[in-house]
Amino acid sequence: MRERALFVLSALAMGAAACATVEPTVPGDPATPPAARGPAPLPVEGYDWFYSTDDDAARLAYGLAESDDLKLGLDCRRGAGRLEMVAIADNRAKPEIHVESGGESERFRAASEPSELHDGVFLSAEASIAEPVFQRFRRVGWLAQWRDDTREAYAPQPGSEANIERFFAFCG
Repeated sequence: MRERALFVLSALAMGAAACATVEPTVPGDPATPPAARGPAPLPVEGYDWFYSTDDDAARLAYGLAESDDLKLGLDCRRGAGRLEMVAIADNRAKPEIHVESGGESERFRAASEPSELHDGVFLSAEASIAEPVFQRFRRVGWLAQWRDDTREAYAPQPGSEANIERFFAFCG
């Protein structure tokens, strides 16, 4: 029995070592997910994560209060375990929403339609709240959105971090 336990532990150690071997990343390569860039980003003056509910629907939106300046919106139904992301992009943008949090990164195929409020397009994509990038966002409290090669980090203002947890608890 002891030999079997040592074998299993050795196999696990070798598997972990193999996973630690990584090919070098190529900057700008779309197949290479962006790495975490140091400590958590700082909040941007005036911008914040705003949480609101309406019966069985909730929204967590990053932008300016009481304006149409929305960087990223997350919507869900109570307990559904899914969310819809919405974002504004320029007319040449790929139909995807690419988000990152604390080293987790994911690209979501998006529907694209002309925006009635801004020059550009309105992107929308659905995902499970169980996706690793959203679970990391829930833990670390910030999310970044990639627009081509530009990374926009969305950190909460002090005191509003709880809005993120409220949203995920509502969505289930």
